[in-house]
Amino acid sequence: MHHEIRSIGKRRQQLNILISFLLGAILLLLSTSYSIAQDDKPIQVAQHLSSITLAAEDSWPPFADQLGQGISHRIIKAAFLPSGIEVKSLVLPYTRALMMAEKGSVDGVFNVTREASTEQRFIFGKIPLFVATASFYQKNQKPLNAINKWALPKGTVIGVIKSYEYGDEFSQLVQQQQLNIVTVATQHQLINLLLIGRIDTALMFDLVAKENLQKMGVDHDITPVFTNHSSDIYLAFSKQNPQAQNLAKQLDEGLSLLKTTGQYDTLLSAAH
Repeated sequence: MHHEIRSIGKRRQQLNILISFLLGAILLLLSTSYSIAQDDKPIQVAQHLSSITLAAEDSWPPFADQLGQGISHRIIKAAFLPSGIEVKSLVLPYTRALMMAEKGSVDGVFNVTREASTEQRFIFGKIPLFVATASFYQKNQKPLNAINKWALPKGTVIGVIKSYEYGDEFSQLVQQQQLNIVTVATQHQLINLLLIGRIDTALMFDLVAKENLQKMGVDHDITPVFTNHSSDIYLAFSKQNPQAQNLAKQLDEGLSLLKTTGQYDTLLSAAH
């Protein structure tokens, strides 16, 4: 009897040891899994970026239109293709697009002029998407009395698009010549104001003006008078994105490749 009791006690002791061993093994396994999961987190951040989201202006054809199409879309997608990066676009009014990129809600925004004001807000690569020239436009029945922008009469009323960049000289021009600025949201509004005489001149980028004037059927009524400036137009990256510098480098490499292979001219050809 005493022998059986000792035997039972011994088995219980062995069972308790086995249970303790199993519990320890389970705890060790859980601890190791958690540690691996924690170690995986920085690896995920460093993984190759497979897609980016960009804010695209909705009213700047032929470069970017309300359907999310245009020259800029084609060039940017093609430039990122060698890096394996898919480009997703949110089509928005330009002002909102800039704000979203600045806050980091999107990875970048196009089409942005690289000048003092924008360099404070965004990160740029070295190679522009293209160069765009802007001019002062007049209604032919009410011509401007000036041979260049610095000769615009005091009090001249100029129509511009909200949040557009018109070169570093523009603010100096407005102050020096004491010009009056009327700001609108779209190209159509700008053209209509010029047609009804609410403004003396409209400042528009030439290829954009050409497309809109033709669509509205008023390209014979409104014509360019003299140039304001030529801008290097970029894809601007959000400073809130830790990958911004790397994205700018990859875009530069892609643009260089497009120009080397001749694809760039094909993508840009719709502008001519």
